[in-house]
Amino acid sequence: MSLVTEEQRAKAEIYQGDSLCQEKCQFLLKEVGLPNGLLPLKDIIECGYIEETGFVWLKQKKKIEHTFKKIGKLVSYATEITAYVENLRIRKLTGVKAKELFIWITLTDISADGEGGGKSSAGKVTFHSSTGFYRTFPAAAFVIEVEDEEKKKEEVKEKVENEVKKA
Repeated sequence: MSLVTEEQRAKAEIYQGDSLCQEKCQFLLKEVGLPNGLLPLKDIIECGYIEETGFVWLKQKKKIEHTFKKIGKLVSYATEITAYVENLRIRKLTGVKAKELFIWITLTDISADGEGGGKSSAGKVTFHSSTGFYRTFPAAAFVIEVEDEEKKKEEVKEKVENEVKKA
């Protein structure tokens, strides 16, 4: 059973395919000032966004578990994730659980403190559960260094071009 109604689908911008959905997810997180690695999903089938309400959904082929190495936390992402996004915040989140001690805790809210002048890697990110339990971590723990990878690719490309010119 899908958490997204036909009425919501009718109002939404809908995208399909992993690469396009990954791109849209990264863009949306950046737009609202959150770290780009908060949703490390794989094999995304579909994503949708209703701009007027901030409602967003992501569907992936199968449930995944991801360990955020910088903080040593295991997080589970269901096949369907829904939320409402706004500046520096994700609310009414469904489909995401974090392991604390020996139990899985459903996350319902994620917020950033906004420190660092809109730079998503600065400051802190707080995760809330429906039971009132919350944890705060450095935002840098949830950042994927995309820029560094792009710079490395450019450097390699330049080296190859220079060597070709020399030959």
